[in-house]
Amino acid sequence: MSNDIAIAWFRQDLRLVDNPALRAAAEHARVLPIYILDDAGAGDWARGAASRAWLHRSLSSLDRSLDAGLRCFAGDAGDVLAKLTRDLPVTAVYWNRCYEPWRRERDTRIKQTLIDAGLDCRSFNASLLWEPWEIEKESGGPYRVFTPFWKKGCLRAAPPPAPLPAPERLELYRDALSAAGTVDDLDLLSSVDWHTPMLAHWQPGEAGAAARLEEFCVAMVGDYQQLRDFPAQPGTSRLSPHLHFGELSPRQAWQRADQARFEANDDGVDGFLRELGWREFSYHLLYHFPQLPEANFNNRFDAFAWESDAEGLRAWQRGQTGYPIVDAGMRELWQTGYMHNRVRMIVASFLVKNLLLHWREGERWFWDCLVDADLASNSASWQWCAGSGADAAPYFRIFNPLLQSEKFDRDGEYIARYCPELAGLPPRWRHKPWQADAATLAAANLRLGEDYPRPILDLKMTRERALARFKALG
Repeated sequence: MSNDIAIAWFRQDLRLVDNPALRAAAEHARVLPIYILDDAGAGDWARGAASRAWLHRSLSSLDRSLDAGLRCFAGDAGDVLAKLTRDLPVTAVYWNRCYEPWRRERDTRIKQTLIDAGLDCRSFNASLLWEPWEIEKESGGPYRVFTPFWKKGCLRAAPPPAPLPAPERLELYRDALSAAGTVDDLDLLSSVDWHTPMLAHWQPGEAGAAARLEEFCVAMVGDYQQLRDFPAQPGTSRLSPHLHFGELSPRQAWQRADQARFEANDDGVDGFLRELGWREFSYHLLYHFPQLPEANFNNRFDAFAWESDAEGLRAWQRGQTGYPIVDAGMRELWQTGYMHNRVRMIVASFLVKNLLLHWREGERWFWDCLVDADLASNSASWQWCAGSGADAAPYFRIFNPLLQSEKFDRDGEYIARYCPELAGLPPRWRHKPWQADAATLAAANLRLGEDYPRPILDLKMTRERALARFKALG
């Protein structure tokens, strides 16, 4: 192998397996693996606190896999790459594509600059099953509704290719680099040790992702359709942060789940693959409609009269609304950096339909608190719940948190886990402690308004207010 250097620029692909950019670099020359923290370019979408904590652990895991060969930089990615290609005998730069609007614009500029300088510069798909431009309607153009996107677009397209193995041989460039640092030098962690208990629920990194995928496919995927809506049960994959950071590729998830058909229920496998399809749909929307995180997909909502309620917003953020299923979800988010998907819909509906606060308030809070904060999925999901998005929930679909709680957390196990002050109540009253009599509250040593808040709003009144407000849009 020559003394030439190929840069493998890691981004949202923090793994060795099924990493086409890394394989291309390994086949070309000595490999300089780098990571660039480019928060300035991200603007409002710089990583939130929970994502930064996960990123620290994930990069540390990748660095160990590379035998301490990862070089980390902070700053403008174009400037960093320009300096490296100027100072070193670099002949190639490879990366795997990202789809956030600001990254697409930046990467296009960087690629052209490097090609003009005579370098071999290529990008690859390592984050999606199908590229956003590969799936289009028969009449042309992007899909706006999920079901035809999935059935007529994805399932009729060529199946996803098999995952690539890790490079058989990886010769790393190990000389000291000016301005290069370690993962610790990126200063991703807050000075307060809040992230330690949060990440105790997870194993960030490629090995943790592989272990979680295997556990899910062996023990859970067959029952996925039956259990996925019940937050007290371990019925979901919890793979979203691993997929977002690229510790696992969707092709790996697709292949392993499909293999599980020999041992599991087809309905469960198909249900899980369909959820991977929702992730694809979110990226399809973000690619074709890059304004999705900022503006209403349905511009009729530009005229919607949202409320302004700082006190209500803070009660929602802190899990102090007086509605236990909502509060349990918001506390799960705060404590673990995650929230069960059914509960995400419940708390989102409460914010945009009952509190009548703008969906972007929820989008921003989730962006900071979720370890799986993903621009495509976060913005598409919040707009779906608000009714302003593609394939959106109809405006009259307002989740009743009490009915949802009683249906999907019948015994209040999930509520008791995250609202322990309610655990002493009999299960039926955990959903609605304000309706329990004085003797029941006393036996549970629960003082409403002190140990746990009374409801901050009336569900019936706020539902009627929302219906009138949404109906007025026409």
